Amino acid sequence: MLVSSRRAAVGSESRCGRRGPGPHYEPCIPQTNPPLAQLPANAVPPTGDTPSSNSPTPNGGLPTWKLALMVGIGIGGLIVLIGVCTFVIFYRRKRRRLELGSSPPQGPKGRALGLSQSTFTYEELKIATDGFSNLNLLGQGGFGYVHKGVLSSGKVIAIKQLKTGSNQGEREFQAEIEIINRIHHKHLVSLVGYCISGAHRILVYEFVPNNTVQFHLHGKDHPTLTWPTRMKIALGSAKGLAYLHEECNPKIIHRDIKAANILLESNFEAKVADFGLAKFASDTDTHISTRIVGTFGYLDPEYASSGNLTKKSDVFSFGVVLLELITGRRPLDRTRPFDEESMVDWVSKAFAHTSLRRWQF
Repeated sequence: MLVSSRRAAVGSESRCGRRGPGPHYEPCIPQTNPPLAQLPANAVPPTGDTPSSNSPTPNGGLPTWKLALMVGIGIGGLIVLIGVCTFVIFYRRKRRRLELGSSPPQGPKGRALGLSQSTFTYEELKIATDGFSNLNLLGQGGFGYVHKGVLSSGKVIAIKQLKTGSNQGEREFQAEIEIINRIHHKHLVSLVGYCISGAHRILVYEFVPNNTVQFHLHGKDHPTLTWPTRMKIALGSAKGLAYLHEECNPKIIHRDIKAANILLESNFEAKVADFGLAKFASDTDTHISTRIVGTFGYLDPEYASSGNLTKKSDVFSFGVVLLELITGRRPLDRTRPFDEESMVDWVSKAFAHTSLRRWQF
Protein backbone atom coordinates (compact mmCIF):
# COMPACT_ATOMS: atom_id res chain seq x y z
CA MET A 1 0.00 0.00 0.00
CA LEU A 2 2.82 2.32 0.87
CA VAL A 3 4.47 1.67 -2.49
CA SER A 4 1.26 2.28 -4.37
CA SER A 5 0.66 5.56 -2.54
CA ARG A 6 4.16 6.74 -3.31
CA ARG A 7 3.81 5.95 -7.05
CA ALA A 8 0.53 7.77 -7.13
CA ALA A 9 2.13 10.78 -5.54
CA VAL A 10 4.97 10.75 -8.05
CA GLY A 11 2.50 10.45 -10.93
CA SER A 12 0.57 13.38 -9.57
CA GLU A 13 3.79 15.36 -9.37
CA SER A 14 4.63 14.70 -12.98
CA ARG A 15 1.16 15.54 -14.15
CA CYS A 16 0.18 18.64 -12.27
CA GLY A 17 2.47 19.60 -9.34
CA ARG A 18 6.02 19.97 -8.18
CA ARG A 19 7.83 19.23 -4.96
CA GLY A 20 7.85 22.09 -2.50
CA PRO A 21 10.40 22.82 0.21
CA GLY A 22 10.02 20.06 2.71
CA PRO A 23 8.08 16.84 2.63
CA HIS A 24 4.93 18.36 1.22
CA TYR A 25 3.75 18.81 -2.40
CA GLU A 26 2.27 22.01 -3.65
CA PRO A 27 -1.32 21.54 -4.71
CA CYS A 28 -2.06 20.93 -8.40
CA ILE A 29 -3.99 23.83 -9.93
CA PRO A 30 -6.12 22.74 -12.93
CA GLN A 31 -5.39 24.65 -16.21
CA THR A 32 -8.62 25.76 -17.83
CA ASN A 33 -9.45 28.11 -20.73
CA PRO A 34 -10.35 31.61 -19.69
CA PRO A 35 -14.03 32.48 -19.96
CA LEU A 36 -15.17 34.15 -23.24
CA ALA A 37 -15.97 37.31 -21.41
CA GLN A 38 -12.26 37.77 -20.70
CA LEU A 39 -11.16 37.48 -24.40
CA PRO A 40 -10.13 40.60 -26.32
CA ALA A 41 -12.93 42.25 -28.25
CA ASN A 42 -11.41 41.41 -31.66
CA ALA A 43 -10.58 37.79 -30.87
CA VAL A 44 -12.34 34.88 -32.59
CA PRO A 45 -13.17 31.85 -30.50
CA PRO A 46 -11.12 28.82 -31.48
CA THR A 47 -12.96 26.48 -33.82
CA GLY A 48 -10.42 23.76 -33.99
CA ASP A 49 -9.70 24.48 -37.76
CA THR A 50 -6.55 26.13 -39.08
CA PRO A 51 -6.92 29.22 -41.32
CA SER A 52 -6.96 28.43 -45.09
CA SER A 53 -5.71 30.51 -48.03
CA ASN A 54 -8.92 29.55 -49.84
CA SER A 55 -11.06 31.31 -47.27
CA PRO A 56 -12.73 34.50 -48.46
CA THR A 57 -11.35 37.82 -47.37
CA PRO A 58 -13.13 39.53 -44.44
CA ASN A 59 -14.96 41.89 -46.84
CA GLY A 60 -16.48 38.99 -48.84
CA GLY A 61 -14.23 39.47 -52.00
CA LEU A 62 -11.93 37.03 -53.79
CA PRO A 63 -8.63 36.05 -52.26
CA THR A 64 -5.65 38.18 -53.29
CA TRP A 65 -3.95 35.38 -55.18
CA LYS A 66 -7.03 34.80 -57.32
CA LEU A 67 -7.29 38.51 -58.17
CA ALA A 68 -3.62 38.57 -59.17
CA LEU A 69 -4.10 35.48 -61.34
CA MET A 70 -7.09 36.98 -63.16
CA VAL A 71 -5.26 40.27 -63.82
CA GLY A 72 -2.24 38.37 -65.13
CA ILE A 73 -4.36 36.27 -67.48
CA GLY A 74 -6.13 39.40 -68.80
CA ILE A 75 -2.88 41.25 -69.51
CA GLY A 76 -1.34 38.18 -71.14
CA GLY A 77 -4.39 37.71 -73.37
CA LEU A 78 -4.28 41.36 -74.44
CA ILE A 79 -0.60 41.08 -75.39
CA VAL A 80 -1.30 37.94 -77.43
CA LEU A 81 -4.24 39.66 -79.19
CA ILE A 82 -2.11 42.69 -80.12
CA GLY A 83 0.61 40.40 -81.44
CA VAL A 84 -1.85 38.44 -83.60
CA CYS A 85 -3.41 41.63 -85.01
CA THR A 86 0.03 43.05 -85.85
CA PHE A 87 1.02 39.83 -87.61
CA VAL A 88 -2.20 39.76 -89.65
CA ILE A 89 -1.78 43.41 -90.74
CA PHE A 90 1.81 42.93 -91.90
CA TYR A 91 0.95 39.63 -93.60
CA ARG A 92 -1.88 41.20 -95.57
CA ARG A 93 0.26 44.15 -96.63
CA LYS A 94 2.99 41.83 -97.85
CA ARG A 95 0.47 39.68 -99.69
CA ARG A 96 -1.04 42.72 -101.42
CA ARG A 97 2.41 43.79 -102.63
CA LEU A 98 3.05 40.30 -104.00
CA GLU A 99 -0.35 40.06 -105.70
CA LEU A 100 -0.57 43.37 -107.51
CA GLY A 101 -1.99 41.61 -110.51
CA SER A 102 -5.18 40.69 -108.63
CA SER A 103 -5.62 43.99 -106.79
CA PRO A 104 -7.62 46.94 -108.07
CA PRO A 105 -5.57 50.03 -108.82
CA GLN A 106 -5.44 52.78 -106.18
CA GLY A 107 -5.64 56.53 -106.36
CA PRO A 108 -3.06 59.03 -105.39
CA LYS A 109 -4.40 59.09 -101.88
CA GLY A 110 -4.47 55.43 -101.45
CA ARG A 111 -8.17 54.86 -101.97
CA ALA A 112 -9.46 52.09 -104.26
CA LEU A 113 -10.64 53.29 -107.65
CA GLY A 114 -13.58 50.89 -107.88
CA LEU A 115 -13.34 50.30 -111.61
CA SER A 116 -16.19 48.56 -113.37
CA GLN A 117 -14.07 47.78 -116.44
CA SER A 118 -12.52 44.41 -117.20
CA THR A 119 -9.16 43.29 -115.89
CA PHE A 120 -6.71 41.56 -118.22
CA THR A 121 -3.70 39.40 -117.53
CA TYR A 122 -0.38 40.33 -119.06
CA GLU A 123 -0.36 37.04 -121.00
CA GLU A 124 -3.76 37.83 -122.55
CA LEU A 125 -2.53 41.17 -123.85
CA LYS A 126 0.77 39.70 -124.99
CA ILE A 127 -1.10 37.14 -127.09
CA ALA A 128 -3.48 39.83 -128.40
CA THR A 129 -0.54 41.86 -129.76
CA ASP A 130 1.61 38.95 -130.99
CA GLY A 131 4.11 39.59 -128.24
CA PHE A 132 3.80 43.39 -128.55
CA SER A 133 5.12 43.13 -132.08
CA ASN A 134 6.34 46.25 -133.89
CA LEU A 135 3.94 45.32 -136.68
CA ASN A 136 1.11 46.22 -134.29
CA LEU A 137 2.73 49.40 -132.99
CA LEU A 138 0.38 52.38 -133.36
CA GLY A 139 2.52 55.01 -131.67
CA GLN A 140 5.02 55.77 -128.94
CA GLY A 141 6.13 58.65 -126.76
CA GLY A 142 7.53 59.55 -123.37
CA PHE A 143 4.70 57.59 -121.72
CA GLY A 144 5.43 54.30 -123.47
CA TYR A 145 3.89 52.44 -126.42
CA VAL A 146 0.46 51.91 -127.98
CA HIS A 147 -0.21 48.64 -129.80
CA LYS A 148 -3.18 47.34 -131.69
CA GLY A 149 -4.52 44.06 -130.34
CA VAL A 150 -7.24 41.52 -130.97
CA LEU A 151 -8.82 39.68 -128.03
CA SER A 152 -9.86 36.04 -128.19
CA SER A 153 -13.44 37.27 -128.62
CA GLY A 154 -12.42 39.07 -131.82
CA LYS A 155 -12.75 42.55 -130.31
CA VAL A 156 -10.11 44.98 -131.58
CA ILE A 157 -8.48 47.12 -128.88
CA ALA A 158 -5.71 49.67 -128.39
CA ILE A 159 -3.22 48.73 -125.68
CA LYS A 160 -1.26 51.51 -124.00
CA GLN A 161 1.71 50.15 -122.07
CA LEU A 162 3.51 52.61 -119.81
CA LYS A 163 7.27 52.46 -119.46
CA THR A 164 8.29 50.46 -116.39
CA GLY A 165 10.35 51.75 -113.50
CA SER A 166 9.12 55.33 -113.77
CA ASN A 167 7.42 57.16 -110.90
CA GLN A 168 6.04 59.60 -113.44
CA GLY A 169 4.57 56.71 -115.42
CA GLU A 170 2.95 55.32 -112.28
CA ARG A 171 1.38 58.70 -111.45
CA GLU A 172 0.10 59.13 -115.00
CA PHE A 173 -1.34 55.62 -115.01
CA GLN A 174 -3.29 56.20 -111.81
CA ALA A 175 -4.40 59.69 -112.84
CA GLU A 176 -5.60 58.52 -116.24
CA ILE A 177 -7.42 55.48 -114.91
CA GLU A 178 -9.16 57.52 -112.21
CA ILE A 179 -10.26 60.27 -114.57
CA ILE A 180 -11.29 58.21 -117.57
CA ASN A 181 -13.39 55.97 -115.32
CA ARG A 182 -15.60 59.02 -114.61
CA ILE A 183 -16.22 60.23 -118.14
CA HIS A 184 -18.60 58.93 -120.78
CA HIS A 185 -19.00 60.94 -123.96
CA LYS A 186 -19.08 60.10 -127.66
CA HIS A 187 -16.18 62.47 -128.33
CA LEU A 188 -13.94 61.01 -125.62
CA VAL A 189 -12.07 57.70 -125.90
CA SER A 190 -13.53 54.94 -123.69
CA LEU A 191 -11.55 52.69 -121.38
CA VAL A 192 -12.19 48.96 -121.88
CA GLY A 193 -10.02 47.64 -119.06
CA TYR A 194 -6.57 47.55 -117.49
CA CYS A 195 -3.76 45.27 -116.40
CA ILE A 196 -1.51 45.49 -113.35
CA SER A 197 1.03 42.69 -113.33
CA GLY A 198 4.27 43.11 -111.43
CA ALA A 199 5.91 46.23 -112.85
CA HIS A 200 3.62 46.31 -115.91
CA ARG A 201 0.95 49.04 -116.10
CA ILE A 202 -1.33 48.71 -119.13
CA LEU A 203 -4.51 50.52 -120.18
CA VAL A 204 -6.87 48.94 -122.71
CA TYR A 205 -8.97 51.31 -124.84
CA GLU A 206 -11.54 51.03 -127.55
CA PHE A 207 -9.78 50.95 -130.90
CA VAL A 208 -10.27 54.11 -132.96
CA PRO A 209 -9.34 53.02 -136.50
CA ASN A 210 -8.59 56.20 -138.44
CA ASN A 211 -5.42 57.33 -136.69
CA THR A 212 -4.95 60.92 -135.38
CA VAL A 213 -5.50 64.46 -136.59
CA GLN A 214 -1.74 64.89 -136.63
CA PHE A 215 -1.37 61.94 -139.01
CA HIS A 216 -3.93 63.30 -141.47
CA LEU A 217 -2.54 66.85 -141.39
CA HIS A 218 1.18 66.14 -141.50
CA GLY A 219 1.59 62.53 -142.60
CA LYS A 220 2.60 61.41 -146.07
CA ASP A 221 0.73 59.64 -148.85
CA HIS A 222 -2.83 60.40 -147.78
CA PRO A 223 -5.56 62.64 -149.20
CA THR A 224 -5.81 66.23 -148.01
CA LEU A 225 -8.66 66.79 -145.58
CA THR A 226 -11.60 68.67 -147.05
CA TRP A 227 -12.97 71.78 -145.36
CA PRO A 228 -16.20 70.06 -144.24
CA THR A 229 -14.09 67.28 -142.70
CA ARG A 230 -11.89 69.80 -140.90
CA MET A 231 -15.00 71.53 -139.57
CA LYS A 232 -16.37 68.18 -138.37
CA ILE A 233 -13.12 67.40 -136.55
CA ALA A 234 -13.04 70.84 -134.92
CA LEU A 235 -16.66 70.60 -133.75
CA GLY A 236 -16.32 67.09 -132.31
CA SER A 237 -13.11 67.97 -130.46
CA ALA A 238 -14.73 71.12 -129.05
CA LYS A 239 -17.69 69.11 -127.74
CA GLY A 240 -15.40 66.63 -125.99
CA LEU A 241 -13.37 69.42 -124.41
CA ALA A 242 -16.51 71.31 -123.34
CA TYR A 243 -17.76 68.16 -121.62
CA LEU A 244 -14.57 67.98 -119.55
CA HIS A 245 -14.72 71.65 -118.60
CA GLU A 246 -18.44 72.18 -118.04
CA GLU A 247 -20.29 68.91 -117.45
CA CYS A 248 -17.91 66.84 -115.34
CA ASN A 249 -17.97 67.19 -111.56
CA PRO A 250 -15.32 68.00 -110.57
CA LYS A 251 -14.16 69.72 -113.74
CA ILE A 252 -11.28 68.17 -115.65
CA ILE A 253 -8.39 70.08 -117.22
CA HIS A 254 -6.73 67.94 -119.89
CA ARG A 255 -3.32 69.73 -119.92
CA ASP A 256 -2.13 68.16 -123.18
CA ILE A 257 -4.58 69.04 -125.96
CA LYS A 258 -2.84 68.56 -129.31
CA ALA A 259 -3.44 67.07 -132.75
CA ALA A 260 -1.75 63.80 -131.77
CA ASN A 261 -4.23 63.33 -128.90
CA ILE A 262 -7.34 63.64 -131.08
CA LEU A 263 -8.26 60.30 -132.63
CA LEU A 264 -10.56 59.83 -135.61
CA GLU A 265 -13.24 57.28 -136.38
CA SER A 266 -13.68 55.97 -139.92
CA ASN A 267 -16.24 58.73 -140.56
CA PHE A 268 -13.85 61.34 -139.07
CA GLU A 269 -15.74 61.74 -135.79
CA ALA A 270 -13.18 63.11 -133.35
CA LYS A 271 -12.38 61.60 -129.93
CA VAL A 272 -10.14 63.32 -127.40
CA ALA A 273 -7.67 60.87 -125.82
CA ASP A 274 -4.73 60.59 -123.39
CA PHE A 275 -5.69 61.78 -119.91
CA GLY A 276 -2.41 60.92 -118.22
CA LEU A 277 -1.64 64.57 -117.40
CA ALA A 278 -5.21 65.65 -116.62
CA LYS A 279 -6.15 67.37 -113.36
CA PHE A 280 -9.37 67.74 -111.39
CA ALA A 281 -10.53 71.30 -110.67
CA SER A 282 -13.43 72.35 -108.43
CA ASP A 283 -15.78 75.21 -109.23
CA THR A 284 -14.16 77.31 -106.48
CA ASP A 285 -10.63 76.99 -107.89
CA THR A 286 -9.50 80.07 -109.81
CA HIS A 287 -6.40 78.15 -110.82
CA ILE A 288 -4.29 75.14 -109.87
CA SER A 289 -0.62 75.58 -109.07
CA THR A 290 1.21 72.62 -110.55
CA ARG A 291 4.37 71.60 -112.34
CA ILE A 292 4.46 72.63 -115.97
CA VAL A 293 3.74 69.83 -118.41
CA GLY A 294 2.50 69.73 -121.98
CA THR A 295 3.85 69.89 -125.51
CA PHE A 296 5.90 72.75 -126.91
CA GLY A 297 4.01 74.64 -129.55
CA TYR A 298 0.69 73.97 -127.80
CA LEU A 299 1.65 75.19 -124.33
CA ASP A 300 -0.18 78.20 -122.92
CA PRO A 301 2.48 80.94 -122.33
CA GLU A 302 0.77 82.18 -119.16
CA TYR A 303 0.71 78.69 -117.68
CA ALA A 304 4.30 78.09 -118.81
CA SER A 305 5.53 81.25 -117.06
CA SER A 306 3.50 81.06 -113.82
CA GLY A 307 2.60 77.41 -113.31
CA ASN A 308 -1.01 78.49 -112.70
CA LEU A 309 -3.27 76.07 -114.55
CA THR A 310 -6.82 76.99 -115.62
CA LYS A 311 -9.35 75.82 -118.21
CA LYS A 312 -8.05 78.62 -120.42
CA SER A 313 -4.79 76.68 -120.74
CA ASP A 314 -6.72 73.94 -122.55
CA VAL A 315 -8.54 76.56 -124.64
CA PHE A 316 -5.22 78.03 -125.80
CA SER A 317 -3.94 74.58 -126.80
CA PHE A 318 -7.18 73.86 -128.65
CA GLY A 319 -6.79 77.18 -130.47
CA VAL A 320 -3.43 75.95 -131.76
CA VAL A 321 -5.16 72.78 -133.04
CA LEU A 322 -7.71 74.95 -134.87
CA LEU A 323 -4.89 76.91 -136.49
CA GLU A 324 -3.35 73.60 -137.58
CA LEU A 325 -6.64 72.59 -139.18
CA ILE A 326 -6.90 75.93 -140.97
CA THR A 327 -3.30 76.42 -142.08
CA GLY A 328 -2.00 72.86 -142.34
CA ARG A 329 1.19 73.97 -140.58
CA ARG A 330 2.90 72.31 -137.64
CA PRO A 331 2.92 74.22 -134.32
CA LEU A 332 6.73 74.23 -134.44
CA ASP A 333 8.57 73.93 -137.74
CA ARG A 334 12.38 74.11 -137.55
CA THR A 335 12.67 74.11 -141.34
CA ARG A 336 11.21 77.63 -141.57
CA PRO A 337 12.97 80.95 -140.85
CA PHE A 338 13.57 81.63 -137.18
CA ASP A 339 10.80 84.21 -136.83
CA GLU A 340 8.32 81.80 -138.45
CA GLU A 341 9.18 78.60 -136.59
CA SER A 342 6.29 79.07 -134.18
CA MET A 343 2.93 78.94 -135.92
CA VAL A 344 1.35 81.11 -133.21
CA ASP A 345 3.97 83.83 -133.68
CA TRP A 346 3.59 83.62 -137.43
CA VAL A 347 -0.21 84.01 -137.22
CA SER A 348 0.10 86.90 -134.76
CA LYS A 349 2.52 88.62 -137.10
CA ALA A 350 0.19 88.03 -140.05
CA PHE A 351 -2.72 89.59 -138.18
CA ALA A 352 -0.64 92.63 -137.36
CA HIS A 353 0.65 93.32 -140.87
CA THR A 354 -1.65 91.72 -143.44
CA SER A 355 -5.17 90.54 -144.02
CA LEU A 356 -6.29 86.90 -144.05
CA ARG A 357 -6.97 87.11 -147.79
CA ARG A 358 -3.24 87.44 -148.51
CA TRP A 359 -2.21 84.32 -146.56
CA GLN A 360 -0.58 81.60 -148.60
CA PHE A 361 -0.92 78.14 -147.09
